[in-house]
Amino acid sequence: MLLLFFLYLSLFTFLALSVNKFFWFARMPLHGRWELYPVPREPAERACYGGSYYEEPEWWKKPRKISRAGEIKKVFKEMFFIRRLFINQRRHWWFSYSLHSGIYWLILWGVFLLAGAVIELSGPVLITGGNGDFWSGLVYFGTLLSGGVGVLLLTAGSAGLFLRRMFNRDLNKYSNPQDYFNLLFILAVAVSGLVVWNGDPGFNYGREILKAMLAFAPVKADTALTVHILLLGALLIYIPQTKMSHYVCKFFSFHKVLWDNEPNLRNSKIERKIKRNLSNKPPVVTWAAPHTGNSEQLKEFGEDQGE
Repeated sequence: MLLLFFLYLSLFTFLALSVNKFFWFARMPLHGRWELYPVPREPAERACYGGSYYEEPEWWKKPRKISRAGEIKKVFKEMFFIRRLFINQRRHWWFSYSLHSGIYWLILWGVFLLAGAVIELSGPVLITGGNGDFWSGLVYFGTLLSGGVGVLLLTAGSAGLFLRRMFNRDLNKYSNPQDYFNLLFILAVAVSGLVVWNGDPGFNYGREILKAMLAFAPVKADTALTVHILLLGALLIYIPQTKMSHYVCKFFSFHKVLWDNEPNLRNSKIERKIKRNLSNKPPVVTWAAPHTGNSEQLKEFGEDQGE
């Protein structure tokens, strides 16, 4: 039962920490908006050339049109294809895309495993399609495809990114020990998954684990599977507390920084937020540079300049 409770704990902790981080970002003070055009929330006729509704004469008197379809399309490209990295760092993109797409395939694998666990709890066993039922066959072969592709891509991506950071001069300069540790942690989970998959090509162990979680029954696992479960659970607990939690902050970086061209009108939500931020106690400045606003340092800087 200890493995079962650990699985519950790791999943709950992952969700709780991710939600907490989301609200932490949401409560942050007003950001310095970049407004980098083209902004995809502008209608297509403007977004195509990087235009803005600010172009309209007396725009503040006219209703504003927002294109949610343009936003969804842009988010889809960035989320599933990492488009910006593909354009700017093509060589780095291959391994990064392998890692991220591997995660997406494994999420799909988890969905198939859950569906298979529900089917098996209700009666038929998923062996080459169960009793000839179409949906059982879809779940069975979908599990094989998504799980196999996912773990191979994740392994290749994490190993490739680790080696690139290790031997690429530009990346090596900006990589700290945690960057290497993160990739090695993911690689360890992927390799342990490959070991377990080697002994169970049909991913039956995954369905058994989910069946145990749904029925609140003990998880039966050998040494290899136990190690894999412990590593995977620890990774789920670890991820939301690191920079790998960018799956949360990307929403804010795009919608609230890059694409936020909401006007600051009188009595608007933005005006209220600005006033609230200005009324807060200013941060304590600890930098030595004169441009940081420390009055004593500014005075000394002025004296040095003969002012």
